[in-house]
Amino acid sequence: MPEFTNTPDWVKNAVFYQIFPDRFAKSESIEKPTHIEPWDSPLTRYGFKGGDLRGVIEKLDYLQDLGITAIYFNPIFASTANHRYHPHDYYQVDPILGGNDAFLDLLKAAHKRGVHVVLDGVFNHASRGFFQFNHILENGDKSPYLDWFTVYGFPLNAYQGKPNYACWWNLPALPQLNTENSQVREFLFGIARHWIEQGIDGWRLDVPFEIKHEGFWQKFRQIVKTANPNAYINGEVPWEAQDWLGGDRFDGVMNYQLTAALVGFFGEGFRDDSMVTGMMGLADIPAMDADGFAARTKQLLEIYPRQNALAQLNLLDSHDMPRYLTMMSGEKKALRLAFLFLMTYPGAPCIYYGDEIGMEGGRDPENRGTFPWDESEWDHSLRNDIKKFIRIRHNNKVLRTGEYVPLFAKGRQLLFLRYLEGKHMLVAINAGDQPWDLNVPVDSYFTDKAQLKNLLGGEGAVIEENHLRKCTIPSLEGAVFKPEI
Repeated sequence: MPEFTNTPDWVKNAVFYQIFPDRFAKSESIEKPTHIEPWDSPLTRYGFKGGDLRGVIEKLDYLQDLGITAIYFNPIFASTANHRYHPHDYYQVDPILGGNDAFLDLLKAAHKRGVHVVLDGVFNHASRGFFQFNHILENGDKSPYLDWFTVYGFPLNAYQGKPNYACWWNLPALPQLNTENSQVREFLFGIARHWIEQGIDGWRLDVPFEIKHEGFWQKFRQIVKTANPNAYINGEVPWEAQDWLGGDRFDGVMNYQLTAALVGFFGEGFRDDSMVTGMMGLADIPAMDADGFAARTKQLLEIYPRQNALAQLNLLDSHDMPRYLTMMSGEKKALRLAFLFLMTYPGAPCIYYGDEIGMEGGRDPENRGTFPWDESEWDHSLRNDIKKFIRIRHNNKVLRTGEYVPLFAKGRQLLFLRYLEGKHMLVAINAGDQPWDLNVPVDSYFTDKAQLKNLLGGEGAVIEENHLRKCTIPSLEGAVFKPEI
């Protein structure tokens, strides 16, 4: 049996965009049920805004202009929840999203532009409407599907009272699949294979640690990689994930450990602890100075095999936490700096839809707002800066797969080196409240008197006596330096 230990090269060079399908874009070409909330009406926990996949097709120009090369979708399969983490049918795309035809058209349109598509796989739990569970609801202990779930008594308390069957977080709407049952496992493996064969480029796996069956994820990898060796497998594991990234399960995880460091460092003086506390179930996020941040970001590359570190999904925020700008109390300079770091650090950066135009939002459901397609509501300066950061990343391989070496980290000031195949670049970040007059040792990575251009458009710098000099970085700004040829 093939080993499939390698991680996909396309991921290491990708910039992802996470889309919550109900809230990103709505196409007039798809007829919806009549009871859809107006797009710009206040958010509700259970309401549907009617976003769909043809709407995404219509916005591919927008994504491509931003520099996006991969899309990670929150669940798209038939479900009664607007977030679609309550799957009813894993083989049918939700009709409100446009059904299978809309998705296959989207897949074709995205691939034509060189954009990869990764789907959210919810395989730990199903829903009350999932056929096999509904069969038990209707037939009780006579249902042939009884052992697809773990049932403690009858009748099922599926709507009232304490659930008498295993369900995720004790939520009766989310009955847990019994993956000790071989038929359940084969059913889930069949779904994984089917959509890879349909052309998707990978899976992001919801709460994979909840599936305890030994060998499940190893076989999942074999099945997915046999169908497409270049498919990406990413797991939602919010803590350090050495056990998951040993070559036999996932290529990468959602790098919430990096997210925590980004909040801890760039949030100094801005963070809203009412939003930060309990982020993704992690312990309180400690404040970090530049030295602590440099050490942690270096450590997060060293605790995994290099090819897995380069395939991490690096994110500022997601659908499961307040938006980064809201955690920063609306301070866009802190958001800009965090994005600059994200786009110049190893791993695959991921933008949560709307962050690039300054969308805010607290805890669920506020973090899942509708994208405002009226451009007068956008922060164009912010979007242009993020677009510039992405373009610099795309244009410089060293920023994607080069080595990461912090050279200076003190107080609120950080300088790090990226190098690859004889090419060297420097990134300076001033997260402090005072200008930073550069006079920083850079070892012997650059020749003396070398002139360095600031790719962000600010003043350049020069190497003198193995020091980076003759440049001032304003407060809450950064620079990306590249030797002039």
